Amino acid sequence: MKLRHLAGTAAAVLLVTACSPGGGDAPEEAAPATTAPFSNKVSPLTGLKQETAPDNPVFYVKIENTNGGEPQYGAHRADMMIEELVEDGATRLIGMFHSDLPTKIGHVRSARTTDIALSQPVNAAIIASGSAQKTRDDILGEKIPFYVWDWRDGAGWSTDPDKAAPYHVLLNLEAMNNAVERTATPKQNYFAWGAGPADDDVTKKTTRAAVRFSSKTTTRWSYSGGNWQRSPERAAPGQEFKTDTVVVVFAKVVEAGYNDKSGNPVPETVVEGSGRAVILGDGTATEATWQKESADSTMTFTTKSGKALGLKPGHVWLEAVPRGGSVTY
Repeated sequence: MKLRHLAGTAAAVLLVTACSPGGGDAPEEAAPATTAPFSNKVSPLTGLKQETAPDNPVFYVKIENTNGGEPQYGAHRADMMIEELVEDGATRLIGMFHSDLPTKIGHVRSARTTDIALSQPVNAAIIASGSAQKTRDDILGEKIPFYVWDWRDGAGWSTDPDKAAPYHVLLNLEAMNNAVERTATPKQNYFAWGAGPADDDVTKKTTRAAVRFSSKTTTRWSYSGGNWQRSPERAAPGQEFKTDTVVVVFAKVVEAGYNDKSGNPVPETVVEGSGRAVILGDGTATEATWQKESADSTMTFTTKSGKALGLKPGHVWLEAVPRGGSVTY
């Protein structure tokens, strides 16, 4: 994946990184060793055991994350969730679906070049309501399967009569899977799995965190009943994603090479290389370093003391934050 020019304008809305110190408990059941190879008996997105690997690809579905797109449908059935920066300081969500293919997901929104590096580790097919032509060319240039409402690619598309464009697109993922050609299934894990942070690696015990993407967008997290809950929560009632671990990674932001319709430069968050990470686990926060050698590599972690750190198996929410953003806990 080619890097774009540094985006001074896109990064200008971001605030200087603020940090706070967090811990980890032993896993409830034995987890794979950090160095365990990929196995079809373990989900590549959760690290949890599975009897039979799904024969469908991972579907990477773009979901609106503003008031205009509420409520969000289907995210509670995702294996993993991601939040990424888009233009004008807003964020968008991605639902990663592999083991369960909902018949109603939405509201589906457009793709960005950031989606290339975030989708490739598990050969995911990207699904979006549309894209700028440059984004479409870049995604297809990487030979990533790409299904878009604007071009009526695939199947399963519909519109919500209670919503106006561009917040009205819905997806039946089961119908999409049945209609498209079979694409590659995962051959590696999205993250390195393990036992989670050891007690002596934990930075601080905490039940609160705030992840700041820009001066306009902060996602807040609270830990209760064994899961992390986000605020603002935009899911339809009863459809909240049950987050076991929140992984916050800080990455470089560059310009994607075009502006949106309002003239705002479109940012690309480059989730390759390495950088600061904060892992929010069982009522704990742990400072670490993330590594991802290339766009299609597994993401790994090391502790501040330099030890390999495998994530505890479960449902992960990945926060892909610009280096100018912050996390406080």
